[in-house]
Amino acid sequence: MRPEEVGLPAGAGVRRTPGLRREELAALAGVSVDYYIRLERGRETNPSLAVVDALGRALRLRGDGYERLHELAELAAGRASELPACSDHTVRDSVLRMLESMRPLPAYVVSRYNRVLAANPPGRRLLPGLWDWPEPQRNLIRYLFLHPVGRTIYDPWEENVALSVAHLRAVAGADPDDPELTALVGELVLKSPEFARLWERYDVCERGGGQKTFQHPRVGPITLTYEVMRLARTGGQRMVVYQAAPGTPDEQAMLRLESADARPEPVPSGHPEPGPARTPSLALG
Repeated sequence: MRPEEVGLPAGAGVRRTPGLRREELAALAGVSVDYYIRLERGRETNPSLAVVDALGRALRLRGDGYERLHELAELAAGRASELPACSDHTVRDSVLRMLESMRPLPAYVVSRYNRVLAANPPGRRLLPGLWDWPEPQRNLIRYLFLHPVGRTIYDPWEENVALSVAHLRAVAGADPDDPELTALVGELVLKSPEFARLWERYDVCERGGGQKTFQHPRVGPITLTYEVMRLARTGGQRMVVYQAAPGTPDEQAMLRLESADARPEPVPSGHPEPGPARTPSLALG
């Protein structure tokens, strides 16, 4: 945001950053500059709801961005409710049965940070190449940026990866020091300039459903809608289910993912896999 966008004079002198100065933001929010600086530097950790709301309005935050600001304030004040630990990636048997019952709809379960934990057969075939990686590497964000198929399967790729990174930013706020998160972000920042650029934008957008277009190497172009459902008492696991409108070419393409003559894929995470896992090639960053 620039000063002229919020009705403030541009002022004299060279601005080191294009955004608002501390003094300008404090004035818009109706707080003192000293108090705002204490908030920014972490010396004041218990802002009132009115102050947080005023800062959100001054920054013109909406939706997920507005909620993220309140989450930060709750975390700083120690009022945030604790989430269950997400180190256990076991998928309940009842959830695995649900995945099977979804067929022919592609469906899979991901962890809080998008590691794919289980999938039904069409769900595995929807993401070709991901299952060539060992279980700990099967992360959708890693797949998008570092796998040769993942870098071409979505159309448009740039829009989808920007939303995926913004979603990771949104869910990361609950525990920014989580080892799984820090390892994933550290790897991708080093190996993918695109990820590093998007991560530094600090966009937040928690995805709950929508539409994706795939340029699928096996069934061709296909557009599917998807819904995301949180699984209770799992530390952040989510089930993602895709579908197509009945009687459309997209539905026919989706059904081909389920067809018996499709090449078999490895079994879901949580079940034993035969033979040693292949080492993934991550040289594309």
